[in-house]
Amino acid sequence: MTPSEVRTKIMRSVSRGDTRPEILVRSLLHQLGFRFRLHQKSLPGTPDIVLPKYHTVVFVHGCFWHRHPACRYASTPKTRQDYWLPKFEANVMRDARKEAQLHELGWRVLVVWECETRAVSDLRDRLKQELTEVHVARGS
Repeated sequence: MTPSEVRTKIMRSVSRGDTRPEILVRSLLHQLGFRFRLHQKSLPGTPDIVLPKYHTVVFVHGCFWHRHPACRYASTPKTRQDYWLPKFEANVMRDARKEAQLHELGWRVLVVWECETRAVSDLRDRLKQELTEVHVARGS
């Protein structure tokens, strides 16, 4: 197998949904008592997690695919950069467009990066703080 065939095989095996980081975020939210919906197709970008009560959506982004700024996991392949660089740029532009559309509809958007799921207690604290602030601000 050539290196490009190996990479193709690896990339095809990458799951689009129910990833380990996404499942971890869902688990933390559930432990904290938050209830949510998954992959609501009626919203722009089909958010990974939708918390209707808080009018908040959560995207769990992979650092590699969504180009987490200054993250060591957002590496760029050395081969076929003419393919990868436009692909990454399109991903980032699409993310920004979908986030703007959600804001226009009145939704709050939280992005959890894959690398943040490595520090579970910090992530739990962040989610609790951000969603509690929303709850207080909305007067619910």
